[in-house]
Formats: sequence, structure tokens, C-alpha cells
Amino acid sequence: MMTEQQQLMRMGDGSRSGKRFMEEEERLDIVDLSGLSMDSLPKSSLNLTTICKLNLSNNNLQNIPESLTARLLNLVAFDVHSNQLKCLPNSIGCLSKLKTLNVSGNLLRSLPKTIKNCRSLEELNANFNILTKLPESMGFDLIHMKKLSVNSNKLVCLPQSITHLTNLRVLDARLNCLRTIPEDMENLINLQVLNVSQNFQYLQNLPYSIGLLVSLVELDVSYNKIATLPDSIGCMKRLQKLSVEGNPLMSPPAEVFEQGLHAVKEYLGEKMNAGHRSPQKKKSWVGKLVKCGTFNGSSEREGREGEGREGFIISEYRSIDGLASPRYMGMFSPRRLFSSGRYFSR
Repeated sequence: MMTEQQQLMRMGDGSRSGKRFMEEEERLDIVDLSGLSMDSLPKSSLNLTTICKLNLSNNNLQNIPESLTARLLNLVAFDVHSNQLKCLPNSIGCLSKLKTLNVSGNLLRSLPKTIKNCRSLEELNANFNILTKLPESMGFDLIHMKKLSVNSNKLVCLPQSITHLTNLRVLDARLNCLRTIPEDMENLINLQVLNVSQNFQYLQNLPYSIGLLVSLVELDVSYNKIATLPDSIGCMKRLQKLSVEGNPLMSPPAEVFEQGLHAVKEYLGEKMNAGHRSPQKKKSWVGKLVKCGTFNGSSEREGREGEGREGFIISEYRSIDGLASPRYMGMFSPRRLFSSGRYFSR
């Protein structure tokens, strides 16, 4: 069995591991303690501030000491996947230089709110846990995030703030219990891959904004309960792969899908254009009164080409005093209002 010192000096990264890391501890920068069946971390006199990569994966760890993460001030990559962790230490918020965090394959029900302080984080892998929610504010703070993987959890929704992750390239939220997808998805201008498949009976609708993801190349919504795809998908010029199998789709119809992605985009595009055509404007009852001369004024047409709305100009102001007298009582009958005579002249 490996001694404590041997465990701490066991390094990854191929040819770099032997010579460089057998030198003094102060120069240590990569530590690999994966696959050692550890139940707890050994005590060490190592200078933790010099470590930039720490791999604790494939062990039996149930917790990570707060004091450990609080001292990993220069850590860039942290891998604790495939352990028995039920929570992450709050001191993980001290890892301001952290770029990659892998916590997949644990027993996490939530992520600490302090993760928002990991402002350099670019990749978060939290697959295969039992997460029911993500921190509400994570999208406001983790602005450098490029890949977010939260598949195989129990998420009911994604936080609305996720739409602020404008650098996000990949979002994988399959195999959850998602009922909705946030609106304002069009803010994710760099998103290339979106996978919300296999939420089964829970996910029934997609937001219109999903078709406004200008950089999206791959969209997987298979095995949900979606009956209609948003017409806006017809606008997705860069989309190359669309997976929709396992849905009770009615629009577009099956015969369109049989013709391929181009036919689907064309169908939805035409449907969207048809829906946006302006119906013929109904003439206002005010315009009819003007035409009939019921208002003792003159009519004019606005000068904009193609609009043809009718307006009116009141030529004089008259007091309404006395309109309730018998002389005026009959003036507002439907027959008089819509006839061509002028009834306001004295």
C-alpha cells in the first residue's frame, strides 16, 4: 500500500510527472491522488498555494475539508468526480483562479452559493448527481463559463440568470425533469450545442427565443413531450443537426421531417412569415363618423406611403353644455350618427 508521502508525490501528466515533481515541495504544481480508495484525505505539510491542478477522483471521499480548499489559492483545475460527496465546501468560493471543476458522479443535491465567487470558471461538470436546482445568481457572476454540463440530475428548471452566460458554448441539461427552458435564450450569442433531450413527459414546450440562437449548430430535444417546434427555428442559419425523435410532434408534420433539416427550416420559416403578415386594418368607427360628416370637421390622410390611415381635425371647439336638453337628445341615435347629414350645425 502506498505511503502518505508516495501518495502526495504521485503525479500525472506523463513524462513531466517524475523528474520535476520529485524536487522540493515548493515547486509542486500538479497533484494526482485519484483511484486510491481513500475515505479521507491524508494530512500533509505540502504548500497548497503552489498547487494548480488537483485530482481527487475515483475515491470514497464523503467530504472535502473547508481548510483545504481555502488554501488552494492558485488552483486552476479541480477534479473530484466519482466520490461519495454530499456537499461541496463553502470555501470553494476562495478559488478565484479556478477554470475547470468536475464534481460529476457524486451525491450532490445542490451547489454552494459561494461558487459564484469562482469568477474565472470556464467549465463546470456536475453530471450524475441528484441536483434539484442550481444557484439562482450563477449566470450573473460566472460570466466566463463556456461549458455547463448538468445532465442526469433531477433539475426541474434552469435559473433565469443562465441567459446572461454570453460566453457559453455548450449547455447539456439532458436526463433531468425540466418543465421549462428560460426565456431570453437569444442572449446566449455564442452557444453552439444545446441538449435538453430525455426530460420525457416533463418538457412540453420550447421558448420562441430558442430559434434566435445565432451560433447554434446542434440542437437535441429528443424524447420529450413537445408537439410543436417554434417557428423561429426556421431562422437558424447555422443549425446543422436537429434531433426530435421520441416527441409527439404535429408541427412540422412527419412528411416534412422525412425530407431533411433543410425542409424543416423552410417549412417553419414560411409558417413564421405567414404569421407575421399584417392583416388588413379595420377602419375605425371614428373614421366612419368623419366620412359621414358627423364631426363638423375636415379629414386628412397621413403622408406615409402604404399606410392610408384616416384622421380628422376638429375645426372648432364647442361647449357640451346643454347637450342633455331635448333639442340634442336625438342627435346620438345610430341612424343619425352614421348618416351623411350634418346634425351639429345650428
